[in-house]
Amino acid sequence: MKPKYFDIHSHLNFSAFNSDRQEVIKRMESKNVWSISVGTDLKTSREVVELADRHEGIFATIGLHPDDNRKEIFNAEDYKELVKNKKVVAIGECGLDYFRIKGDGEEIKKRQKQNFISQIEFALENDLPLMLHFRPSGKTMDAYEDGLEILSLYKKKYGKKLRGNSHFFAGDLDIAKKFLEIGFTLSFTGVITFASNYDEIIKYVPLNMLMAETDCPFVAPVPHRGGRCEPVYVKEVVKRIAEIRDEDEEEVAKTLVSNACRAYCSN
Repeated sequence: MKPKYFDIHSHLNFSAFNSDRQEVIKRMESKNVWSISVGTDLKTSREVVELADRHEGIFATIGLHPDDNRKEIFNAEDYKELVKNKKVVAIGECGLDYFRIKGDGEEIKKRQKQNFISQIEFALENDLPLMLHFRPSGKTMDAYEDGLEILSLYKKKYGKKLRGNSHFFAGDLDIAKKFLEIGFTLSFTGVITFASNYDEIIKYVPLNMLMAETDCPFVAPVPHRGGRCEPVYVKEVVKRIAEIRDEDEEEVAKTLVSNACRAYCSN
């Protein structure tokens, strides 16, 4: 049975949920909402797998977030047991984050790129999609451009086996088109309920290449803006996507769930 809504990126293991995590999950279950809880390093990857094991409608990703100045190196050996778990549906969140780089910027970028490449190869070895994180510096698209250059090289070699989603998409229309060209989907958060920056992209991208997410506990959508976000609020993101596209909300919800299930429930 499919859910009514599928939040494809959350952080239910974060401390913001320590006081009422079970109540948050009960609200998900009562509203028939599924969610993918995303690992950001080895410790949190273990946490989200453990959480997913306990709840039918929660899935997990494992991987190493690029983080601005992280010194960790992604070691596939550390993740080889976790990846065997059937609730692990993607590798990541991985990618490039140039937003607050300090110190030796080129050295940090080099390390981020190597970690990204290692996780691409780990995903390919395990036939799993990527959960991508890109955050450019300033008013540029640099992290997206560098990431797409790497992805395109692997796409030429591996074709459809290389697949994934660009989470919390914040690129421009040209960047969106480049992701579509390599068959990657785009997901949007509650930001679209209070900012119009991405309306043009949401209208342009085929509905079967879109997904909805909360990135909770961050960026709660209107009418919950300013508070803690949680997976059931993904309904507001879906509602806004339907409004922007001038399409039936129920049909949009069904298609977005189908998109998520196609990507993450078929492995």
